[in-house]
Amino acid sequence: MKLKLFLAALFFAFGAITSISYASFPVQTQTETVNQLDDELSSPAAGSGKSQVTALILVALIGGLGIHRFYLGYTWQGIVQLLTLGGCGVWALIDLIRIITGDLQPKNGSYSKTL
Repeated sequence: MKLKLFLAALFFAFGAITSISYASFPVQTQTETVNQLDDELSSPAAGSGKSQVTALILVALIGGLGIHRFYLGYTWQGIVQLLTLGGCGVWALIDLIRIITGDLQPKNGSYSKTL
């Protein structure tokens, strides 16, 4: 009796494990969804035709709003910078230095026009 009960439990447990792991239709993973969302929120032509001079002017004049981050294709950083007013100016100052030195590049490439 105990052996039959053990075998039945083992059979049901194995059946439950195998039926959960497979779907009869394609399932989109969470990683794919996050990557698609990131692609949708970034500018479609990020990295192409971006000027270092334009990014420098944007960060110098309105760096606290993070518009230069949107221009370079970094949408999420631009939103955070907009909400924090450029980290009270500190983040904008760091970005100014990074753009001058060429360390802060467009998201998907490099500048087409440099200083």
